Amino acid sequence: MRALITGGSGFVGQHLADRLSRPIIVGRSIEKLKHKFADSEVRQWDGSPNADPSLLTGVDTIFHLAGESLFHGRWNAEKKAKIRASRIEGTSHLVDLIGRAELKPATLICSSAVGYYGSRGDEELTERSAPGHDFLAQVCQDWEHEARRAAEYGVRVVLIRTGVVLGEDGGALAQMLRPFRLGLGGRLGNGRQYMSWIHIDDLTAIMLLAMNNDQLRGPLNAVTPFPVTNREFTRVLADTLHRPALLPIPGCILKMALGEFAEVLLGSQRVRPAVLQQTGYSYLFPTIAAALQKLL
Repeated sequence: MRALITGGSGFVGQHLADRLSRPIIVGRSIEKLKHKFADSEVRQWDGSPNADPSLLTGVDTIFHLAGESLFHGRWNAEKKAKIRASRIEGTSHLVDLIGRAELKPATLICSSAVGYYGSRGDEELTERSAPGHDFLAQVCQDWEHEARRAAEYGVRVVLIRTGVVLGEDGGALAQMLRPFRLGLGGRLGNGRQYMSWIHIDDLTAIMLLAMNNDQLRGPLNAVTPFPVTNREFTRVLADTLHRPALLPIPGCILKMALGEFAEVLLGSQRVRPAVLQQTGYSYLFPTIAAALQKLL
């Protein structure tokens, strides 16, 4: 039996595929997938509800990572609708597909986000904390609700609530590097907001743990135990690059430039990985200094 990845051509999906033996990669374009994953089996699915259940033939674990990027494009009504539909409708259609499959996978590992908790200042948040009420919090709640339906078919469901993922070839860090390398970086707003983060190598290791540990089910915070404020992250990133970081960006400017997405950057989530800590997971990069030093 094998693992199948939806959203495999994305930043996290590509790193995860490298850690798996003969994964099946699912996406919209077979040709693009074959070019990117020459040594993997690829199958076509565009997220529609009428897929053939044979898509899941031979699959033991599904890693469901597909979703519209949060980082690209201004957040207007159309962009927000795409964010919702790609996560909620796509997950609903996948679970319906599982229901129609003759042989069902044992495990569904569905991507989610610490956006589930909303912006909560310096309050410590664990998997038991209540959800927030903003746009992303509602998306995450509805997203997870659809994924949990797979349990009705006897499937073990793990919900990976991911923090800010740091990697040298994608994710949030790639968006930040250019201004910092030019000496134009700085804190966002007052810089006191907490950022819960994870190194890409730790994230993929956590996903593999979720696949192999049958005791894990439900929400799992994929973050390090050491969140940092935006002010601290800015300082460490600038020091690692040997550049100044003297140009703070006021919150009002961010909102003018980015619209509602600015609220995500200015929001504060101090998340603790309580479930992971109970498993005894040993982080490869627990501190922001170690992570950035490795990446840069």
